[in-house]
Amino acid sequence: MSNLPKQLRKVTDKALLRKLEAGLARVETALEQAVSHTDPIAKVTARHLSSAGGKRVRPTLVLLTAQFGSHPESTDVIDASVVVELTHLATLYHDDVMDNAPMRRGVASAHEIWGNSVAILTGDLLFARASQVVSRLGSRALSLQANTFERLCLGQLHETVGPQESDDAVAHYIQVLADKTGSLIAAAAEMGIMFSGAPEEYRDAVREYGERIGVAFQLIDDVIDLQSDTAVSGKTPGTDLLAGVPTLPTLYLREDARTDADSAALVARIDSVTEQSLASVVADLGKHAATGRAYEEAKRWAANAVAALEPLPAGAAKQAMVAFAEAVIERQH
Repeated sequence: MSNLPKQLRKVTDKALLRKLEAGLARVETALEQAVSHTDPIAKVTARHLSSAGGKRVRPTLVLLTAQFGSHPESTDVIDASVVVELTHLATLYHDDVMDNAPMRRGVASAHEIWGNSVAILTGDLLFARASQVVSRLGSRALSLQANTFERLCLGQLHETVGPQESDDAVAHYIQVLADKTGSLIAAAAEMGIMFSGAPEEYRDAVREYGERIGVAFQLIDDVIDLQSDTAVSGKTPGTDLLAGVPTLPTLYLREDARTDADSAALVARIDSVTEQSLASVVADLGKHAATGRAYEEAKRWAANAVAALEPLPAGAAKQAMVAFAEAVIERQH
């Protein structure tokens, strides 16, 4: 199980694990081919984050939902896995520029090495490669990819602009997560159904599962960013705080600050945080009740993801998806 995401470590069905591992090995080979480029600059920059590794959560979910079909090992399933991972990689290049994040996956972010323009253009190249691969899968895949890409962009736009005066800040944030993270994970789950010969009626269930688990995944990342070190998260702790990017703990803290003086004092420290004060602010927010509330909300989204699986037939694949949802929450520990 060496190249499978840690979220599957509690799956006990050895036959299923062997299938997923074999599928991921094929995905890695195809992904390496997809990020290879004849251009001497692009062949280095495009492989930067792919070579750094990563959880491969999205391709694994394609392979996992494909188990509900009659041909889960088809070339189309592998191509779909590559599409979602290329799309994810492209968003990381762009996100790191916009968030000014110095690290990603334990290595320097692309913009730290080559500058913002090269990082942005490399992300664009990866989106182009994803489009090339998805074009082989036909109009249904193209439509799903286009709709997902639109949601990814809208999510980033709404995050950048922020909530309007009439918006509820927490609801706005959750919608951003659903668009930026949940939409692509949902698309991955759908593609596994679409290209494995699985019953079409399973698509709604796995789409709901994917979107909900995507939100839970990001909410737990918010908590990890405050309670783990770089070796655990692969990112510099407190990056979002320093960049002024809202997270659920900070949004809950601002709600608490309306009636609690200690919370208001911590909000003031967050609003004036510097690189020198970041560590102490991160530590105090990590211990605050607002972060505990964020963790509970993540658990609720994961539970709702599991509930969405009710229409699917019992078996190893469904059990693995339940275990995956539980493991997303356990990433905190």
